[in-house]
Amino acid sequence: MRNIICAGALLLALAGVAGADPIEGLWQTQPDEGSFAHVTIAPCGAAFCGTITRTFKDRAEYQSPNIGRQIVIDMAPSGGGQYQGRVWRPANDRIYSGKASVEGDRMSLSGCVAGGLLCKSQTWVRVQ
Repeated sequence: MRNIICAGALLLALAGVAGADPIEGLWQTQPDEGSFAHVTIAPCGAAFCGTITRTFKDRAEYQSPNIGRQIVIDMAPSGGGQYQGRVWRPANDRIYSGKASVEGDRMSLSGCVAGGLLCKSQTWVRVQ
């Protein structure tokens, strides 16, 4: 009986991991003007949102006023590890049309203006 319970618990744990969307998790941003952050991406409605959970400057952790702010906003899956939504850039406090592409433990995240004609991209790395 004990083996059946343990096997059931293991299957539930694996199902939870297998059911997670590729964008979900903890990501480290690419440094921007000497600072970077850890961002937790989780479901928010039918899309995904990313909240800044830790911030670093010159490799040292510090308490930025941006902790708790959403940096990835309503990023909806469009298939094949691709997402469309909005992104906030703390360096200039602007929100841009955004897109993300997840491949393994790397995510390319772009903020665009002019209908997607001009984009700036970053590569984020999965922490967990």
